[in-house]
Amino acid sequence: MMRGLRRASVAVRGPDGQIVIRERDLNTQRRVFWSRLPLLRGVQLLGDALVIGIWALMFSASIGEGAEDRPLSRRETILVVTTSVGISIALFFLLPLLLASGLASLLHLSIAVRESIEGLLRLGIFLSYLIFVGRVPEIKRVFGYHGAEHKAVAAYEAGVPLTVDRVRGFSTIHPRCGTTLLVVVLVLSIPIFALMGTLPFWVRLLSRVVLVPLVAAIAYECMRFTARRLEQRWIKVLMTPALALQRLTTREPDDSMLEVAIAALQRVLEADGQHVEAQPIAVQIKPALTS
Repeated sequence: MMRGLRRASVAVRGPDGQIVIRERDLNTQRRVFWSRLPLLRGVQLLGDALVIGIWALMFSASIGEGAEDRPLSRRETILVVTTSVGISIALFFLLPLLLASGLASLLHLSIAVRESIEGLLRLGIFLSYLIFVGRVPEIKRVFGYHGAEHKAVAAYEAGVPLTVDRVRGFSTIHPRCGTTLLVVVLVLSIPIFALMGTLPFWVRLLSRVVLVPLVAAIAYECMRFTARRLEQRWIKVLMTPALALQRLTTREPDDSMLEVAIAALQRVLEADGQHVEAQPIAVQIKPALTS
């Protein structure tokens, strides 16, 4: 899945081997407006990313024998997004708080130790989750396409022709990956939530829900800052652990995956009025949706 300024495009290789593309026209004016607002732009971007990501997954799942290619209604989208966010908050924010608080009460630990344990548990649960899902064969293939996306974008940013031979040589690691953003969110949440360590349990529990958008917004601003300064040594050192975790969510793609990524990227570049040298790839275009 690729996203430009005017269009998001998801490309899927069907059972017959043909690449099928569905596009989603984006509200450019709304995106430009929000991009000027620090912190708020991060919340808006993450919300859009959730909606578009779920749309892309549902479309990819529909490309199969007898599957129904039907876009989700607004009500269905809200339900899926709410459920996904709720499960994520419960697993990565509420569960560590409950475990750390129970352990601190049992062992009579200090507030500082309790907050440190909560942060370590949060990171540990996240890493365990990535390792576990990465063992599922279907997810391994998804991670291969994730790596193909990164390679195609890196090739475009380097100004080389978008051909399989040229794209293949680029890294599967990219500084603006969503995995890196999630790691930054989890790390930043440790000091932010630690500031509330002396508050009653119910307040701390509520904060793990209410303040997640704020933590995500701060993390996004940090990502914007570091992505433009990766050539500086201290930025490289700071971001190395977060970038290294992408090795859990990407796999080295095969050439067929690279073709799919190139096809999706070509479509969003064309919508943005950018013409680049690229490999001709036969695709079937589905009717576009409007965001």
